[in-house]
Order: sequence, then structure tokens, then C-alpha cells
Amino acid sequence: MPVSLWDTYSSFANCYGGVIILGIKEEKDGSWRTTGLQNESKLRKDFWDTINNPKKVNLNLLTDDDIETYTIGERKDVIMVIYVPMAKREQKPVYINNDIFNGTFRRNYEGDYHCTRLQVKAMLRDQTERTMDMEILDKIPMEDLNYDTIHGYRNSHRTLKEGHPFERLNDHEYLRSIGAAAVSEEDGKLHPTAAGMLMFGNEYDIVRHFPEYFLDYREEMDSAIRWTDRLQSSSGEWSLLNVIAVRSVHSNLVKIHSTCCKLSGMLYYKKYLSYCTVVPKIKCMGKTVKK
Repeated sequence: MPVSLWDTYSSFANCYGGVIILGIKEEKDGSWRTTGLQNESKLRKDFWDTINNPKKVNLNLLTDDDIETYTIGERKDVIMVIYVPMAKREQKPVYINNDIFNGTFRRNYEGDYHCTRLQVKAMLRDQTERTMDMEILDKIPMEDLNYDTIHGYRNSHRTLKEGHPFERLNDHEYLRSIGAAAVSEEDGKLHPTAAGMLMFGNEYDIVRHFPEYFLDYREEMDSAIRWTDRLQSSSGEWSLLNVIAVRSVHSNLVKIHSTCCKLSGMLYYKKYLSYCTVVPKIKCMGKTVKK
């Protein structure tokens, strides 16, 4: 078993899941060949022994159905396919070598990279039953949200996922369904959540609750140009900015994952939002496969 297998297992588990294939190699001409793995039963036993060893891997997410093996050719070379699911929020971080800060990985493009201490601490913080973005803003009425932005988001969702059950909901029911609003235990009324305020609020309302909030939207259409368009949350054009950012991020995520999206947590989308201190995360519901 390659040592890097466990780095990749950790990175897939901490991100969106993925598929690991052992026993084949891509040649320079684009063709594939087997690498000569032998003894299917021993490979399976070694794999299960290792993944169930807490000194090597802190958490086994797999079942027997997540491992497939194939025997190829006269030499009976073995190909092993490992389907790694995304870990649940309360299961992260998934790490190796009994070292939470040096053994936690995440996936970026085609590589496995060590998580920073800050990223690991964020995962530990999010293990709680109620994350920071689920906070109900009891003093804020639903009317303080920007409904132009909400309707723009709903139009994008409707276009990309035609016939989705959420289409039949009114605005307040829709916001509650995606985690942008919740009923307060204090007064029994519907109020925005922190995620809802960050995603659909007006800039002047957001900064009252999140003083460090700042969003800088840069559109990069040409690598030779630093940026082709730029808007900042403090510019006074926040409503327009929010609609653009929401549509851009949501549209591209749905194209990639082919599923509907739900607000959950905080995430920095480097491709679309070049700098921000706080920005809503769009969490995709449903199984996704990481390239």
C-alpha cells in the first residue's frame, strides 16, 4: 500500500469525498496500465487492518461496500477501488498517525495538503451540535433581509433545478428550509440566522453583528488583467453585489455538483471572492465525487 494513500483518505474525508484507485498508472500518451499489484486477499486484509488501527487512522468511514477489487489479465494484476465518503461535520477532522495537527489533510485540485492549525481548530469548533452560522438573530426581523437578493437566489435555483419542491414554498418557508431563518425560542417568531444575514442581509445590518465583515468581489475573466470588475461590500452597492456573487457562486456550484445547495458554515471561495473575512458557505446536499 502506498504511504500517500492515507493522506488522500484524510483529504477526501475532510472535503467532499472521492475515489481512490490503486493498481493502475496513466502513461504519457494517456493510456493506462496495471502496476502489478498481487494477492487480492492480502491487499484487502492489509487495508482493513490499517484503517481500523487508531494509531494510523483516527476514524474508519468505510464499509465493505466501499471497496471493490478487480483481477486483470493473465498475470491477475489487482486493481482496488476505494470509495471515500465525506465525513460528517461532527466526525471531522479525519487525521492520520495519531497527530491531529500534522496528520489532517484537505484536497486542493489534484493534491493533498496539510491543514493549518486554524483549519483544524475550525473543524473542531464545528463539531458542536449548533454551529456559529446557526445562531438565531432574535432582535432582527425578517423584513431586514434584502428580498431582491433572495429572489435573485431563488430564480437561479429555479433555473438550475427546475421542478424542485422548494419552488412551492413562500419566501419565509424557503429561507427556513435552507437554514437562512429559524424560529426563536424567545418569542416563537421567525428570525434570520447568522448564515441568512450574511447571505441575504444589507451591508449596514451585517456589520452591526459582524464588525469585521468585509467582502471584496473581483471578476477575473482574463489572466493578463488583474481583474475585469470589482465591487466591495462597503461601496454602497451591496444589494447588487450580493445578487451577482450569489448567482455566480451558486450557478457554478450547481454546474459542478448537479445538486441543490444549502447554507451552512463559513467558506472562502477563492475563485470568485478574492478576499473576505466572513462569507456564507454554500453546502451541497447529496453525494458528490471529487476529481
